[in-house]
Amino acid sequence: MPKTNLTEQKISSYSLPTEASWAIKSRKSALNWLETTGLPNRRDEYWKNTDPSYFNTIKKPERNKIDYVENSIFENIDRINIVFEDGYFNASKSDELLLKGIEIDTISVANQKDNHWSANYFGVLEKSSQVPVERTLASLNTAFAVEGLAIRITDKIDKPISITYLHTNDTSDVLIHHVIKIEKNASVTILESGGVASRSNCLMEVFVCENAEFDHVRVQGRSHEKIAVTHLFANLLKDSSMKSFTLTVNGKSIRNEYVVDINGENSKAHLGGAAVGDRGFSQDDTIFVSHNNPNCESRQVFKKVLRNGAKGVFQGKILVKDGAQKTDGYQISQGLMLDDDSSFLAKPELEIYADDVICSHGSTCGEIDNAALFYLTSRGIPMAEAQDMLVLAFLNDAIEEISDESIRTIIGSRLKDWMVKRHKS
Repeated sequence: MPKTNLTEQKISSYSLPTEASWAIKSRKSALNWLETTGLPNRRDEYWKNTDPSYFNTIKKPERNKIDYVENSIFENIDRINIVFEDGYFNASKSDELLLKGIEIDTISVANQKDNHWSANYFGVLEKSSQVPVERTLASLNTAFAVEGLAIRITDKIDKPISITYLHTNDTSDVLIHHVIKIEKNASVTILESGGVASRSNCLMEVFVCENAEFDHVRVQGRSHEKIAVTHLFANLLKDSSMKSFTLTVNGKSIRNEYVVDINGENSKAHLGGAAVGDRGFSQDDTIFVSHNNPNCESRQVFKKVLRNGAKGVFQGKILVKDGAQKTDGYQISQGLMLDDDSSFLAKPELEIYADDVICSHGSTCGEIDNAALFYLTSRGIPMAEAQDMLVLAFLNDAIEEISDESIRTIIGSRLKDWMVKRHKS
């Protein structure tokens, strides 16, 4: 089907909400870009290895059998919990939103107000992300997503804000859009967990002001049939920092996109991810980090463990602009194949226009080290346990990107759970 026809059909399946004039303006701008550019297809450079038709179609997702409603992996952490159920905010299951140092509204409320603080931020990073790479699934989200959160942080927040996505409808298809601003000298940890929906398109725009800190940990649900595309857009000002880690366990087609603009000196952006998948699994991390000022640091650490024909994709780019001297940019992507049928496709990129930088990238894939496996089993460790130890050791570099030790322990526990289950299948 021609790209234009496909885009027209997709657009016709939604309608623009009635909101404040500033929100309508942002939505119409995104819609115009989508209409002009069209939805992605396999001919697009950054979609060659991931099939966009899962996200483009207007057909409802195939029934995604739900045997249970997955509780948040973070339920034992002292946190502020906000719940979405099949893409809709559930106030009865959420904690109180009126908290010191935090302003929270749902997008459906914020976008109705003429003078809401998010008026200058909603859709801004999504729009700027369209150059040099077109990201029209993000435009679709800005144009039509009516659920999500507008979060403004004005202090150092001790408790994490946990966004829990409950998935109960086996054909749910949702759009969610979050706008987060961390003011000068403030800090926050955002946790995301759960399956969201059978098919989901989630977008988060994060504005990190001077000397502010943003920590983000996301655990995507365990359903084998899930289809999801996520977008994390971040803008960092002077002396600010961000860390984002994503754990992906199973799924039919999962694509996580990151666009980070480092726009202030002495800022740091660390991105990490661990993906483990089985038969029918396809997972794609596509990253673009732009160093626009001197004396800044970025890290990309992504690991994937694949078996039974699963596919992993990594597309990561570091752009160092003219004048961004003393840049320290690092990128590593690695795939561990647990059989001969799986595949890992990597496209690391460096584009550098400054001459006083330290930048490097590396990408490898292979199988479990037989020498290490022999060593462990020769010490009396059962074969399955020895393999699990080596898999966890392989993933550890990515997990170490998480700041909080208790959260690292929880992530490790989820990975061990996956490995125990794979021994039974």
